[in-house]
Amino acid sequence: MPSITNGRILFAAAPEGYPEPGKHIVYDTSKTIDLETVPLNGGILIKTLELSIDPYLRGQMREAHIPSYMPAFPMGEPIYSPGIGVILRSEHSDIKVGDHVTGFISHQQYSVVKVVPPLRKIENPQHLPWSFALGVLGMPGQTAFMGWNEYSRVKKGETVFVSAGAGAVGSLVIQLAKMDGCKVIASAGSDDKVQFMKECGADVAFNYKTTNTAEVLKKEGPIDIYWDNVGGETLDAALDAAASNARFIVCGMISTYNDPKGAPIYNMPKVFEKCISINGFLYQPLEPKWRQQFAATIPSLVATGKIKHQMDVYEGLDKVGDVILALQKGANKGKAVVHVADEV
Repeated sequence: MPSITNGRILFAAAPEGYPEPGKHIVYDTSKTIDLETVPLNGGILIKTLELSIDPYLRGQMREAHIPSYMPAFPMGEPIYSPGIGVILRSEHSDIKVGDHVTGFISHQQYSVVKVVPPLRKIENPQHLPWSFALGVLGMPGQTAFMGWNEYSRVKKGETVFVSAGAGAVGSLVIQLAKMDGCKVIASAGSDDKVQFMKECGADVAFNYKTTNTAEVLKKEGPIDIYWDNVGGETLDAALDAAASNARFIVCGMISTYNDPKGAPIYNMPKVFEKCISINGFLYQPLEPKWRQQFAATIPSLVATGKIKHQMDVYEGLDKVGDVILALQKGANKGKAVVHVADEV
């Protein structure tokens, strides 16, 4: 078989504000690959099917010397994110041709992976779209489930506030809170997203761009649990509206991703005045503890339609830069996934 183009998404430059497609994130077609003869050296050849685009990727678009909880993308090399791939060739004893794998996958059409872990085989007994494994059944869904169960210490009848409540994480948090008998307040940045939050069960859903967050929380609170995906002014309003002994679960702060200084927080004294506990967390440390309970609980609820979720699926690897920018600006409606290729 002759060599074919192996399209890639390269990290070309570190942005100071929003990442620009074609400048900071570049689609490159200069590389080719011979799928039949490329050396595997004991590894596997993956055809990329689906790639997850998540807000935290912005934090990896930085110079290598700047420390953070995730490593910087190597300059001039393909970026990577959670993905789904199918095995075309294998020299690994535990993985065979036709198996599907998930984990951090390079943003290129084909990849030779010599060290297989932390990639793992993935099954699909419900025969759901593979993209689901990157959204409600993947890291975003698991983040919601694990963070909620680990830190909420929820009691029936409590009031919960979820920011970015229409997103892949926030929308599941709304539904978990409703299952636990809570009143849920949720915010998002468009009227379409407000409607989706209502469909997920939010008792009070509002557009923070047209409605004052502090006024809503003053009317509908005090809040016992705050799930923070935003930071900034929303976090400040939640601190002011918190009940005594409130629990704040900090999952992300997208308001600071493209403006590191962000909006100032004036209400931090409320933390000790109201005995608020704040737990920031990452998905990876919680995953071993909660993976089995998640697998036993959520997939069947998704398959039967009892869990609602939204997907924004974009066609083609070349769209990655555009999707990253759209996500940072809040233009997406649901979990953002790039469909790179069909299986055959």
